[in-house]
Amino acid sequence: MDIKQKLFDLADIDYKKFQENLCPNVDNIIGVRIPKLRNLAKDIAKNDYKKYIDYDNKIYYEEIMLEGMIIGYIKVDLEKRLEYISNFVPKITNWAVCDSFCSGLKFTKDNKEEVLNLINFYLLSNREFEIRFAVVMLLNYYVDENHISNTLQLLDKIKLDAYYVKMGVAWAISKCFIKYPKITMEYLKNNSLDRYTYNKSLQKITESLKVDKETKNKIKNMKIK
Repeated sequence: MDIKQKLFDLADIDYKKFQENLCPNVDNIIGVRIPKLRNLAKDIAKNDYKKYIDYDNKIYYEEIMLEGMIIGYIKVDLEKRLEYISNFVPKITNWAVCDSFCSGLKFTKDNKEEVLNLINFYLLSNREFEIRFAVVMLLNYYVDENHISNTLQLLDKIKLDAYYVKMGVAWAISKCFIKYPKITMEYLKNNSLDRYTYNKSLQKITESLKVDKETKNKIKNMKIK
């Protein structure tokens, strides 16, 4: 069956409206729920995935999302997967595709240093969603004992004035705090974040259910007015 037609067959009008509200700048949503997209991606990944990845007439949100999912599911060597990732990242034009793509790249757990080289490359970009990709990869796979200090340093160097970059950095810093509160607190006391990103980081920390009330009050008092 034609993949585009398959996506339309799986469409849910109520979900389409819901997703359009979450992604207000995206006007090409069909309305396929994520679990159904993942199932379709798994099926394609087991078969002629290369034909779909190479197909260059993808115009709908779900078509792009599907390609990203497939790249996470296919069984290929590291070099080939990194090539697919590099080809895909420029196609990311919204936070939902970005974050879904990153969450599916679980091979990173076993190839952290190689993938970090790719992340460092995109951190030098001046494109909003290329940097967002790098940030979300950091928060998904590099908030650990071996990388926490480097991750905070990398986040601190990001200066692009773009909404989804700032929100990604704030999200990442809050995740760092939840897992490594002492190290991240020291960072928060001495950083070069812009005021918006800094205050948004504090806000996200206080919104976490994993942070106790006393700590939340302390964090709230650190806000820059």
